[in-house]
Amino acid sequence: MSLDKDLFSSPFSKFNGGFVDADVYFVADYFAEDLIGGAELTLEAIIGATKQRVQKYRCGQVSMELLHEIHKRNKTIIFGNWVSLNPECLQFVARNMKYEVVECDYKFCKYRSPEKHLASERIECDCHTKLYGQVVFAFLLGAEKIWWMSDKQRDRHEALFRGLIDVPNEVLSSVFDQDTLDNLKELSKNPKTDQWAILKSDSWIKGTDLNRQYCIDNGLPFVELGNMSYDDLLKTLSTCKGLVYLPLGGDTCPRLVIEAKLLGCELVLNEHVEHKNEVWFDAAQGADIETTFSYLEQAPEHFWESHNKHKTISGYTTTYNCLKQSYPIEECVRSLLGFCDEVIVVDGGSTDGTIEKLHELQKEFEQLVVTNKPRNWTDPGFSLFDGQQKAFARSQCTGDFCWQSDCDEVVHEDDYAKIRNLIEHFPKGVPMVSLPVIEYWGSHDKVRLDVTPWKWRLSRNSPRITHGVPKALQSIARDGRPCAKEGTDGCDLIDIETAEPIQHIGFYTDRAHALRMGALEGNKKAIEGYEQWFSEIVHNLPSVHHYSWFDIERKIKLYGQQGYGWSKHWNDLYDKTIDDTSENNMFFDKPWSEVKDEDIKELAQKLATQTGGHIWHKKWDGHQTPHLVSSVKPPKLMTKEIK
Repeated sequence: MSLDKDLFSSPFSKFNGGFVDADVYFVADYFAEDLIGGAELTLEAIIGATKQRVQKYRCGQVSMELLHEIHKRNKTIIFGNWVSLNPECLQFVARNMKYEVVECDYKFCKYRSPEKHLASERIECDCHTKLYGQVVFAFLLGAEKIWWMSDKQRDRHEALFRGLIDVPNEVLSSVFDQDTLDNLKELSKNPKTDQWAILKSDSWIKGTDLNRQYCIDNGLPFVELGNMSYDDLLKTLSTCKGLVYLPLGGDTCPRLVIEAKLLGCELVLNEHVEHKNEVWFDAAQGADIETTFSYLEQAPEHFWESHNKHKTISGYTTTYNCLKQSYPIEECVRSLLGFCDEVIVVDGGSTDGTIEKLHELQKEFEQLVVTNKPRNWTDPGFSLFDGQQKAFARSQCTGDFCWQSDCDEVVHEDDYAKIRNLIEHFPKGVPMVSLPVIEYWGSHDKVRLDVTPWKWRLSRNSPRITHGVPKALQSIARDGRPCAKEGTDGCDLIDIETAEPIQHIGFYTDRAHALRMGALEGNKKAIEGYEQWFSEIVHNLPSVHHYSWFDIERKIKLYGQQGYGWSKHWNDLYDKTIDDTSENNMFFDKPWSEVKDEDIKELAQKLATQTGGHIWHKKWDGHQTPHLVSSVKPPKLMTKEIK
C-alpha cells in the first residue's frame, strides 16, 4: 500500500540519538514537555504511574531502525496521538509489532472531527471510506488493545469500522496523576465568585464564540481561560461559579470539564461533551464528586494492571446424556481445564448421570462453571438447540479468547503450551483461526482422509460472534418453524447481527487439498505427500483429537437411535421426512426397525478394518478406502480404550 506523505507531517526531525532499552515504549506526536494538552497530560499521568522502564519517542523521531530494535526484543509500544508517524513506519507497526493505542479523538477524519468536516466542506464526513480513513482503521485493527476516552467515541468508531469490535478495548477517560488530583482537592476549597469560566481557544471544536455568546445571552459574567499556565488555569477555574463548555463537535473527554466538576463548579454542557453521561461522571446517575475522584484515582493503576496481565482463554462445551451415549465428556473437560482460565459447560437436562459427573469435577476445579439449561429434546425444532446451547455457553465466557469443544473432542497435553503461545501471538485483525483435527476411525491407528482436516475452535471473544445458522442457509420448515438448508450443522460461528459467517484464517492450502483428493483416489505418492504434510501440521499447531468415530459401533447406534438420533437430527434440521425404509438407511439394506445389535457389531468391525473413513452420502460399497497413520501419540487422557 502506498500512502500520500502529505497526509502525515512530522513536527520533529529524524531521531539520531540511538536505541534506548526499556520495558515499554511510548510514541506520540507531542508529550507534556512539548505542550500542555489533554492527550499529552493523559499520557504523562499513565507514564508516571509505573515502575517499569519507560522510553518516550516523538513520532518524528521514529525510524525503521528503531522499530526493528524494539520488535526483535518483543517489546510493546503504546501510542498516543500518532498522525505524524512516517507512513512506512506506520505500516510496519500495524503488520508486525505489539502495540496499544490511547485514542483521544477521531483520526479517521482528515479534520479529526466529523462535525468539523461537515462545517468545512458542507458534506457529511466520508473519510472512513477513503484511503486515509482505511489506514487509520488498519492501524487500530492491528492493536493489542485500544483505550478509548468515552463510550460514545468507541461506539462511533465501531459503527463505521465493525471489525474493531474484535479488538480488545476499554473506555479509560482522561487520566490524572495523583499530584494533580490532590491539588484539585485543595483548590476546591477556594471561595467562589459569581463569574463563569469559558475556554479561550483557537481550536474550532472548542466553540469559544458559542460559549461566549451563551454567557452574554444569559447575563452570566465570565472570564476566559487562555494564555496562562496550567497551574494558573486551575487556580482561576477554582474561583468560578461554573463552566460553560459547548463544543461544536464530538469532544471525547475534555479534561477541563472534569477539572471543573472536581473543583465544585456548576456545568453547562452540550451533548458533544461525550463523557458527560457516563456513570463515573454523571451526577444524574449518582456520580458525586467523590465518585469521580475515586474513579480517576484508580485509572492509572488499572491501565497498568490490564496492560501487564496475560491473555486469558475460556473453554466451553455443551452436554446432553453423554454417559449414556459413551461420549468422553470427563476427558474432554479435563483437557480444557489443562489450558483454559475458565471452562463453561452447559448441560441440556441430562438424566443419565452426566450432570452429576460434571458437578463432581466442579468440586475438583474451581475454574469449572456448570450450568443446567434443560431443553425439550422432543420438540420438532430440537435440531437447532445444539447451536443455541453453544451460543449461550459462549455468551458466558469472560476470557480474551474462546476455545469451543464438542464433547467428543480432547486436546492433547502437548498442545496446551502451543495454545497459550498462539493467543499471545494471535494473528492481527483476525477474529478466528482454523486448526487441525485428527479424526480417529475405529482406533488410534487410523486417521480419516475423507473429511476436511480442520475445525473452527479458537477465536477472539468478540461480542459479535455467536453460534447459529448462516444467513444464506437459513430456511423455514413446512410447519413454519426455522430450519436450515443443507451445508450447516446449525452451530456455525456467525455474526450475531448479520448472521454472516465469521472470517477465519487457516493452514489448509490448495496444494494440501490436491494431495488429499489424490490420496482418496488411492494414489500412493499423494498419500505419502499428504501424510508428510499432515504430520508437520499437527506437530507445529495445536490440534483437535476427535473421537466421534473412534467407537464405530457406538456411532452407528446413535444414527439409528429412536427419538433423538443423528438421522433424526439431520432430517429435522433440513426439514426432511424420510421414512424408515431400506432405501433410506445408509448403513444397512433394511429399515432401522429391523436392525439388530449383532448387525451393528458386524458392520462396525468391517468398517474398522476395511475403511479409513466413509462419508455417508451413499451406502458403503465394500471397497477399502485409504487412511493416515498419525505420527502423534494419543492424549494421555485417552490412552485407555473407550468403553
